[in-house]
Amino acid sequence: MSTWVERLKQYNAEKSKQLSANKDTSEERKMFEEYYLAWGGGRKRDPSYASIPCFYAPLPPEQDLILQKLREESRAAFLTRKSAALLENEELQKLLDLLEDNLSPPVEDRMINFEDYLKVKEQVSPKCKDYFSAITFSKLYKKDPHGRIAIVEFFHYVMRKVWLQQSRIGLSLYDISGLGYLREADLENYILEMIPTLPQLDGLEKSFYSFYVCTAVRKFFFFLDPLRTGKIKIQDILCCSFLDELLELREEGLPRERQDSNWFSAASALRVYGQYLTLDTDHNGMLSKNELGRYGSGTLTPVFLDRVFQECLTYEGEMDYKTYLDFILALENRKSPQALQYLFKILDCEGEGTITMFSLNFYFRAVQEELSRHGQDVVDMKDLINEVFDMVKPEKEGRITLKDLIRCSQGDIIVSILIDVNGFWMYENREALVAAENINNRP
Repeated sequence: MSTWVERLKQYNAEKSKQLSANKDTSEERKMFEEYYLAWGGGRKRDPSYASIPCFYAPLPPEQDLILQKLREESRAAFLTRKSAALLENEELQKLLDLLEDNLSPPVEDRMINFEDYLKVKEQVSPKCKDYFSAITFSKLYKKDPHGRIAIVEFFHYVMRKVWLQQSRIGLSLYDISGLGYLREADLENYILEMIPTLPQLDGLEKSFYSFYVCTAVRKFFFFLDPLRTGKIKIQDILCCSFLDELLELREEGLPRERQDSNWFSAASALRVYGQYLTLDTDHNGMLSKNELGRYGSGTLTPVFLDRVFQECLTYEGEMDYKTYLDFILALENRKSPQALQYLFKILDCEGEGTITMFSLNFYFRAVQEELSRHGQDVVDMKDLINEVFDMVKPEKEGRITLKDLIRCSQGDIIVSILIDVNGFWMYENREALVAAENINNRP
């Protein structure tokens, strides 16, 4: 009996608490409504709010397979429509013929004025009409006395636009996320599938494809992803010249000089990979600090190499091929901001985002030790440091930032004299070298 009574008391107590809580909630809601209306929360919204379309749709969650599939199919259909809207070769040829048939006098100049330009617009296919705008005409106009533009320049403009659209569609097919950028794996797949379409790469063995793709992709990511985010905007790929260089390999009669200067050519890829294998004396597929020290003429200072292995990604103290490619791209393109950013991080031995007098002393001392070891004259270190600061003219005295190094336009020279004994010697003897070159060039 007592147990039943206790339970009844407990139930009544809990009921009382619940009623009190509901009362508190009701009072809070009433107060909220009063303040909300007092502060203008109850005013009517403008009717335009009802007609504003949704401009942001979050990506479907990975576990929602139906929405993911729907999104993929929608993107594929969209890219197919865009591809169908591109001009075909026959349409481009017809466009050129129409331009040739509507030349403005004097016709020997092969130019067209705005009136004839509009006449051609009426005759072309619907897909061509968008290229015939007044803005395009004004961009190509070069103060011709008869108010004309060159039909060759206009045709090249159309060809370039078609190529860019075609390339964008091709790259977008590999954009798995659909957000307008490619990850490293996406770009690797794009280039791998492109290899059979490039006649200049016909001689590559399939066993070398993975190394070629790695070599090609590294250039894109080194220059277009300096912050190492692991992805590149498709727009940035289209704006740079790398895709042009890659597609240049479609030409069957490409001269040897252009092949040698093209990073994406088979000759260049084999050269870079061959250097890597030559440096790898223990044949373990990785480079130690001593092995990397033999790079080039072997004149990079030990201090610089120590810093490279401290700052760059290594595996048990050794460098893999991908890291080596970044190293090569930095040293072979020292004038570029991306290379200077890579090298600046190594030169900033204090990790404060600046090269100080201490850092300059640190690197110059290593250069002087190497010069002494080879029996060369040693230069006064204080004069060298002052000379560097005079060349850079940093915003903050005694501290060189990356911005200062890029702005001074002599960053490549400064880097060379700090890390390379040979670069330092050439800088110190630049006047004698120029005089000798002038003597050799005399008739």
